[in-house]
Amino acid sequence: MTPEDVAEQIIALFRQRGDDLYGGEQVSQTEHAVQCAMAADLADVPDSLVVATLLHDVGHLLQTVGEDAADRGIDAVHEHLGADWLEMWFGPEVTEPIRLHVPAKRYLCAVEPEYLAGLSEASITSLRVQGGPMSAREQAAFEAAPFCAEAVMLRRFDDVGKVKGMPIRNIVDYRDRIAAQVCRV
Repeated sequence: MTPEDVAEQIIALFRQRGDDLYGGEQVSQTEHAVQCAMAADLADVPDSLVVATLLHDVGHLLQTVGEDAADRGIDAVHEHLGADWLEMWFGPEVTEPIRLHVPAKRYLCAVEPEYLAGLSEASITSLRVQGGPMSAREQAAFEAAPFCAEAVMLRRFDDVGKVKGMPIRNIVDYRDRIAAQVCRV
């Protein structure tokens, strides 16, 4: 399998499941992913973080418990499911911000009261099942983790990628950038 094959397999997953609504929001999984990646592009972050941002919710496309899991009190741990799957092909520069983007939300809710106040209703629902805002001990552990800064940036991109009707790029436009980040085949 080549890096291009990996990129095509990921894009095929978005073609297959990406039209599903993004958990409680008014955008599809693909719209959310691309909106987030576009925000990362505007911030001029490294390509590894753009790709991580694009793929951060791939676990939602892989899981089978349903997009209403949080409404039913279930944490589908999509961040681990996605990061674990992507580790077949990508290094930690891509997978760790993905794995940490839910803890980053919990962290930001604990350290920035205005962040918590600005969360969408769906994000507040999922926050409850994901453990709520971090304790002081959890915050210290998160701050010491490699890629925590990238995870916080990814989280902020995640929050702006929920705009219904926003014109977006085609996910295929990211094929080469995905392939360029592949380090295992």
